[in-house]
Amino acid sequence: MSKKDARKESGEVMVVARNRKARHELRILSTVEAGIMLTGTEVKALRARLASLDQAWATVERGEAWLIDVNIGEYGAASWTNHAPRRRRKLLLHKRELVELESELSEGRTLVPLEIRFGERGFAKVLLGLGEGQQQHDRRETLRKRESDKEMRRAMARRR
Repeated sequence: MSKKDARKESGEVMVVARNRKARHELRILSTVEAGIMLTGTEVKALRARLASLDQAWATVERGEAWLIDVNIGEYGAASWTNHAPRRRRKLLLHKRELVELESELSEGRTLVPLEIRFGERGFAKVLLGLGEGQQQHDRRETLRKRESDKEMRRAMARRR
């Protein structure tokens, strides 16, 4: 049995790319998983982990969700059939999810991709986060809380 088949049977998820800045700059209120419409060379490039979510964002326009500015690098073994690295990619969501997202976006929230992964059946999925912008003082408060939690854990470990 190959490694790929073993991963499929165990239900293991392969994370291709993460957007680390998103959780720092935004307060994520909810998440939703969506499928992505990709071409063949894009899938191969994702399996080779040639993706970046640094400047990426998502939107809902005319009842369709779109992933914008995701950089999926060109696949080296492809020829003239290669894809454009920063093209718009359609997201696959249920109608009710689209309606909910559209109403949240109209209230001023932001939709950002948090990670791209291959699910248990081998399909590429994107985890979208619906968030609000965080002010500088909110970020400082988050860092302070994280530091105090670390110190508390250290003190508990020393007591044992």
